[in-house]
Amino acid sequence: MSEKQKIRWGIIGLGQIARSFAEDLKLVPEAELTAVASTSASRASDFAREFECEKSYSSYSELFQDLDVDVVYVATIHTTHFELSIEAIVNGKHVLCEKPLAVNKEQATKMVQTAREHQVFFMEALWTRFNPSILKIKELIEQGSIGKIRYINADFTFYALGNDPNSRLLNVDLAGGSLLDVGVYPIFLAYLLLGIPDEVLAKSQFLETGAEIQTSMIFQYEGAQAILYSGMASHTDFKAKICGEEGEIYIDPMWFQTPGFKLVQEGETQSHDLPTIGQGYAHEIMEVHECLNTNKIESSKWSHQNSIELMGIVDDIRRKSGIKFPFDS
Repeated sequence: MSEKQKIRWGIIGLGQIARSFAEDLKLVPEAELTAVASTSASRASDFAREFECEKSYSSYSELFQDLDVDVVYVATIHTTHFELSIEAIVNGKHVLCEKPLAVNKEQATKMVQTAREHQVFFMEALWTRFNPSILKIKELIEQGSIGKIRYINADFTFYALGNDPNSRLLNVDLAGGSLLDVGVYPIFLAYLLLGIPDEVLAKSQFLETGAEIQTSMIFQYEGAQAILYSGMASHTDFKAKICGEEGEIYIDPMWFQTPGFKLVQEGETQSHDLPTIGQGYAHEIMEVHECLNTNKIESSKWSHQNSIELMGIVDDIRRKSGIKFPFDS
């Protein structure tokens, strides 16, 4: 695919995250929003009108069959990611699928296998991985700026207990709960910097409906620990810290979409200001473009294996904390 050629996007699932993504899509010159789809025809047409998109569909399958769409952004609810991503892939579309990629490692593995069989690009939309500050932090750590990592602390919370129990966030039939919705972010940070933990400890609390509303996690590594938390029962300050034997990194709020961080070495603080383009989705969009322009079917920054391993850690946490969904086998 030529670097000068527009990359034509389709978006399915037209909720708030799709709206934020579409806003940032306008900031990437090579991107063109060509088609959108919703199960509601009026919602699709309203979204298309708002973002000056030529085509709107009332079914996802119609968009998958549109020959003018190069890549599909899947922004539907968690439980549909597996089926819809595979349908898009089988129709020859490149796919950027919103996190969590799937509801378990088995599904994630099958999605990756299908993408490889059809030789299309496929990536989990874990936008934090492409945040300029996170890229720089990983680079500094690999250079030894803070020495051996001993401790990571991160959380992601918001209050949702006032929501309808049947809403996406709290409905166990839709894989609701804090872990899959926001817990993947602190898990990601520990995994990115320390890899798969040697041991996972996890405890959750639940509503009477069975919906998990907060989960505390300890990841045990050789010589290091990560203490992580996700929740829908309160707010926190959205800070994160990475502490090594020779320094510390403090990530500014909100750490998962941070515009900067502080590096502390021998008591001296150095501030790094790295603002995002737009809300931050533009960076993952540009990564998709880079991969498509160089004929890659996966990103080296967030690979297929990364997504599978992250989902494996989530599965382990669910086993340890007792998080179950009605559709679990």
